[in-house]
Amino acid sequence: MGMRGMLAAAALAVGLIATPALAAKDQAVIGMVLEPPNLDPTTGAAAAIAEVVYANLFEGLTRIDGQGQVQPGLATSWTVSDDGLTYTFTLRHGATFHDGTKFESDAVKFSLDRARAPDSTNPQKAFFEPIKTVDTPAADQVVVTLSHPDGMFLFNLGQAAAVIVSSVSAPTDSTKPVGTGPFKFTEWVPGDHVTLDRTDAYAGPAPKLNKLIFRFVADPAAASAAVMSGDIDAFPNMPAPETLDQFKADPRFVVEIGTTAGKTVMAVNQRRKPFDDVRVRRALAMAIDRKALIDGAMFGYGTPIGSHFAPYEAAYKDLTGAYPYDPAKAKALLAEAGYPDGFKATLKLPPPGYARRGGEIIQAQLAEIGVQVELIPVEWAQWLEQVFKGYDYDMTIVSHTEALDIGIYARGKDKYYFGYDNPAFDQVIQQLNSAVDPEQRKALYQQAQQILSDDEAAVFLFQLAKTGVRNAKLMGMWQNSPIAANDMTGAYWAE
Repeated sequence: MGMRGMLAAAALAVGLIATPALAAKDQAVIGMVLEPPNLDPTTGAAAAIAEVVYANLFEGLTRIDGQGQVQPGLATSWTVSDDGLTYTFTLRHGATFHDGTKFESDAVKFSLDRARAPDSTNPQKAFFEPIKTVDTPAADQVVVTLSHPDGMFLFNLGQAAAVIVSSVSAPTDSTKPVGTGPFKFTEWVPGDHVTLDRTDAYAGPAPKLNKLIFRFVADPAAASAAVMSGDIDAFPNMPAPETLDQFKADPRFVVEIGTTAGKTVMAVNQRRKPFDDVRVRRALAMAIDRKALIDGAMFGYGTPIGSHFAPYEAAYKDLTGAYPYDPAKAKALLAEAGYPDGFKATLKLPPPGYARRGGEIIQAQLAEIGVQVELIPVEWAQWLEQVFKGYDYDMTIVSHTEALDIGIYARGKDKYYFGYDNPAFDQVIQQLNSAVDPEQRKALYQQAQQILSDDEAAVFLFQLAKTGVRNAKLMGMWQNSPIAANDMTGAYWAE
């Protein structure tokens, strides 16, 4: 924590901070724990990227709203052929990129072809796998033909990885993003903030705010102090859940507890022994008291999960009872697997509180069954390099915040960091990818959840709650996070 943060935290601790500073009514300062590694969601996987630029700066053909529903975006309407293979999109008239480049169908073709190209670095390349061709019969029309039906296609087109970029600015979007949204990029001060300013050239409903400042505050005490003092107007994901009662008791603030798509798991590297043995994975699951974990790491905010699925989804299957907390049975399973005295392992922990605080609790719980865990804190850049890309880890704790992303377990042993491989699961996901009927999709989702639970493909922990704190007069922000986003396009200050 910097000197300013320490002083602010100290002042908060002794009750010296009083009335928040008068907020500028034409802008909003939004607090975030993590600074994005870059600002291009079509090349970077970090949720923090989308939390700055999604809907505010970049737009997709479709758009996901605060309830997780698909809405028009750069496509104002669309039709789908009876066989589910041909999507015809009508594009927004008069839209331009922030550098003055016209938005037309060629930009859509460029973006989709780039995302699905063999050398694509898109973090959600699987979204675009069904695309067979992208045609541009007119400047305001795009026809996308799929090789097989995809019930998630319109939803996926509305996620951050599918935003439309210009061929002119795409090479530099990571540091100087150019989109079509109502706010344009102004500055990025590394380690401090990103500023977006409203653009009058936006061909859609004008936002009420003129300026957005996303300020990065990783330290929980400093985050609370900054909100309390008015230096930050809203912290959509407050990193200090222990302070929420204090904000709840103060009429100047609103505390909103919502849901997220964040499935928090303890992933284990199944390329390595002993994690390739399902008995070991089940033992780890039974050694963890999820309620104690949620109470201790998240101060009670969170919902236990038994598979890779968010409880608010319609297809959710409650599998939390599959491996109840039972250290004695966990020890017996370890012995059966050939580890009567337990084993040693490392646990790499990225920066979020759920990982760092959760890791300490899990370390103590696993010690009860003889598993000696060495905690290794890493920054996000290290985690992405070592764990996500390099597969160099034993165990790690991370929350997967993408909606309906259960298909990541079908990416294969050599292409995803879990090292999980089950042909039966892959077959269910293949069927799901082609299914359009809602009831059929629900049944397949539940089959997939059951297989992951049976295999304990990761140690499933809990769904992240969205614990937001804001100035009571700042309105129009999302209560829930169906996708990673801080959509400020409808935000305004009440009188």
